[in-house]
Amino acid sequence: MADEPNPGRTTDLSAVGQRLRALRQRRGSTLAEVARATGISVSTLSRLESGARRPTLELLLPLARTYGVTLDELVDAPPTGDPRVHLRPVVRHGMTMLPLTRRAGGIQAYKLIIPARGRQTPQPQTHEGYEWLYVLNGRLRMVLGEQDLVLTPGEAAEFDTRVPHWFGAADDQPVEFLSLFGRQGERAHLRARG
Repeated sequence: MADEPNPGRTTDLSAVGQRLRALRQRRGSTLAEVARATGISVSTLSRLESGARRPTLELLLPLARTYGVTLDELVDAPPTGDPRVHLRPVVRHGMTMLPLTRRAGGIQAYKLIIPARGRQTPQPQTHEGYEWLYVLNGRLRMVLGEQDLVLTPGEAAEFDTRVPHWFGAADDQPVEFLSLFGRQGERAHLRARG
């Protein structure tokens, strides 16, 4: 059909007029009816549809509402980028870290895997920040200050990383856990609707 919007993607705003005309005609509406529904004059609508008037956000918002489409559909915006996080593992001190976030700053998320290496001598470290962790598989030995703890699947812990801490497999099986870490001491909070 000649009046249908072009199914191909384009960033050319001159094609918006054709899509506006196709949407109006598909609804069986006149320019006067759309003018009443949107508050946009008939002459402005006519010039938009013919391409004689450049579309602006102030004009497109009421038209998108009237036609029941999103702005992206109206301007035939290209699809957004690939939403998948492409994991690039990092191995440090025998521990595999898979970053789960890509943005710099703020809270960072990681999946960590510590292989089983027999009984180890903990070497606690300190640094700025706050960490929350959740054990997925295996048993995690966590030395935190004077405490020597073993966390099992489904258990979580959170702590200030200025307290000396160390992680290792608690037995002869590897351990996998999730970690949320904030350099500036951000804490992980769960918010419930009131």
